[in-house]
Order: sequence, then C-alpha cells, then structure tokens
Amino acid sequence: MKQLRLSRIAVLFAAIGFAAAPELTNIAANQAYAQESMRPEIGRIVQAAGELYKAKKFREALSKIHEADSVGGKTVNESFTIERMRLSIASAAGDNDTVIRSAETIVSANKLGGKEQLQMIQVLANAYFKAGNYSKAAQWYNRYYADGGTDQSLRPYLIQAMSQSGDSAKAMKEINAELAADEKSGRTPSLTNLEYLANDALKRKDMATYSSALEKMVSFHGKKEFWVNLLNNIERKPGYSERLKLDLMRLKLALGQITKTSDYMDMSLFAIQAGYPAEAIKVIDAGYKAGALGEGKDAERHKRLRDMANKTQTETQSGLAASEAEAKAAKDGNGLVNIGYGYVTGGQVDKGLAMMEEGIAKGGLKQEEDAKLHLGVAQLQAGKKANAIKTLKTVRGTDGTADLARYWIIYANQSGK
Repeated sequence: MKQLRLSRIAVLFAAIGFAAAPELTNIAANQAYAQESMRPEIGRIVQAAGELYKAKKFREALSKIHEADSVGGKTVNESFTIERMRLSIASAAGDNDTVIRSAETIVSANKLGGKEQLQMIQVLANAYFKAGNYSKAAQWYNRYYADGGTDQSLRPYLIQAMSQSGDSAKAMKEINAELAADEKSGRTPSLTNLEYLANDALKRKDMATYSSALEKMVSFHGKKEFWVNLLNNIERKPGYSERLKLDLMRLKLALGQITKTSDYMDMSLFAIQAGYPAEAIKVIDAGYKAGALGEGKDAERHKRLRDMANKTQTETQSGLAASEAEAKAAKDGNGLVNIGYGYVTGGQVDKGLAMMEEGIAKGGLKQEEDAKLHLGVAQLQAGKKANAIKTLKTVRGTDGTADLARYWIIYANQSGK
C-alpha cells in the first residue's frame, strides 16, 4: 500500500510566496517616516531606494538600501526603519534570505505594536517555510500562536513544517485536535489533515484509522482516486467476506471503476452464478458499449458469455412462476428476497421491491444483512433515494456489509440519485 499523496503541499508552497503584511511593507509610508526621522545622508538613500522600488527596479532598490549599512552611528530608529524598508524591497525582489534577516531584526527590536508584531512574526515564519527551514518555520508559527495570533489559515503550514522537520508526533497532535474541533462544530475537515491522518495510520499499520480517514476523504472530498483507495482497502480489512465480491463490484460499476475486460466478464459471471442473469446482461451490454467486450482475439469468448447470460435469463423466466410460488410458501424469506432482486434487475422494480420487503419481514434469512444491503441498493437503483438511505442505515455486520452500506449512502448523497 502506497502512501497517499499530500494534495496541498504544492499549493502551500505556491501560496506562501514572499507575502508580508501590507501595512508593514508599505514603501510610501516607510519613505515618509524615513524623511521625518532620519539624518539627511540616510534619508537620501532611503528616498532613492524608494524611487527605484516604485519603478519596479527591485534588485537595484535592494542594492541602494544596502548602502545605508555603511553609514556609521545610526540611531535605533534609523536602523529599525531601514530594516522595514529593506524588508519591503526584498519581498518584492524575491530575496527570501534578506526577508528572513530583516524580519528577525524587526521582531527582535520589539518596537511594533501587538498586531504588527504578530504580522511580522507571521512574515518570518512564512519566509522560513519558503526557504525549506521547517524547524525554524515551526518555531515561529508556534510563536505566532503563543503570542496571541488567531489566523487559522496558518495551521496547515505549521503542521507541514512540523512534519517536514521530523516532529510528526506534534504534527499529528495538531491534526487530531483540528479534526476533533471540525467534527464538534460540523465543519468540513481539510483534505490535507485527512491525508496526514491516513498516511500516519498507514505507517503505524492502524488499518481502522486508515479506513476511517479514507472514508472521510471520500465523504467530504469525493475524488475518484479516493474512492479507488477506499474500495481497494475494504477487501484487506480483517473479517471481510469474499461473499461480497459481487456487491463490491456493483458499487464499483456505479462509480465507473469497472473498465477492464476482465472486470466486465468477472462481474457478469458472478451475477449469473448468484441467480441474476438480467443483471449480467446489463453488465455485458455496458462492456460492449465501452468497447471492453466484443473486440480483439477474445471477441468470440465475449459472445459466448453474452449468449450464456441470455440463455440463463430465458430459463429463469420460464421457471419464475413456480419459483415465486415456492418462495411464498417457504417458511423463510430467502427466496422472496432473491427473486425480488431479480425482478428489480430485470426492470420490474415495484414488484421486485415489494417482494424483497416481504421476504425480509418474513425472516429466517441466511444472510439478513446482505438482504437489507440488496434492498437498499435496489431502492437506490429505482430512484427511491430516501428509502434507500433509510434501509442502508440499518445494515450491520463486521464482514463488509455495513461498510458497503455506508459507502452506498455516500455515493447516493454525492450522485444526487
């Protein structure tokens, strides 16, 4: 099993940029302040750097502001203003190293007000993140929150910095806290946090947590690749029953995951063996339509499969009246459920659903959870979404039936069926 790709890492790197708080890097404001509070020889340098900045000659502006370093006897205010100016220009020039040096000097001076100081700490943390110095980035993001920062959009960067610097335990502590808060407040959990949770669980071989994380990724961020991971994982869960192979393929077919020739053939054969030739015919027809069947060196084999499904359907139909009478006379509801599902797949939806419900109510079922799962799927296929969800929520069991029922509910809610 491969680790999941963290989908937002690239986005984080792109978004972090060289962003500094606008009110801290306002070149005009810094120029005006410089002219009022600096000696002329320094003010002229700052003024010239500001003009170059306005002309978008950022590298030249940065070289000009560096000239102020050679002026001796600078006051604290002069040095502080120069660094603010330098930070503004370095940010525009894309000189991250200079951003870091200036931001550290400004934060250390502790001359900014509370809000501005927090914003400068944020700038410094972002710059370290951009530089790939994740331990320093984590240190400054933590400082931001410790000093009263409230911008929650920084938390993904903090978590990423912790993880990249090797402190995965603290990163997971942050993630679990965020996920718990999301659940409590009814917020949608971030995809990044869920991917971290899944990867961490996979490393620790905690398959229960891994499955739960995958399920939430599908529920809240239902991408095709997440569905593939989730359905592939169910077969590896302890206690999963191979009896549910056809049920799993039904969901895969609904999700568009049945694409290979072997998948279409296997599913149709499973359907025939289960007593649902009408379902098999639909699967085979879909395979022909997709070009997965009826072509190539095995085209004749595909034709034989179709012929077998049609023949089995004809035989099933010819004996259906007798089978239905036998099922109604039986002490248990197994026959009613099976025949009812066959009616649904054959297009007689209302009759089939009524028969399935009658069979479940009759009881004595060999696989009661399977029967409820099939009824829910049949109701969904019939366009009775509310009834389907209500039925599927009653499915229990640890062999995979309850898992499949939950997945069908997610699918129903996402597909709008």
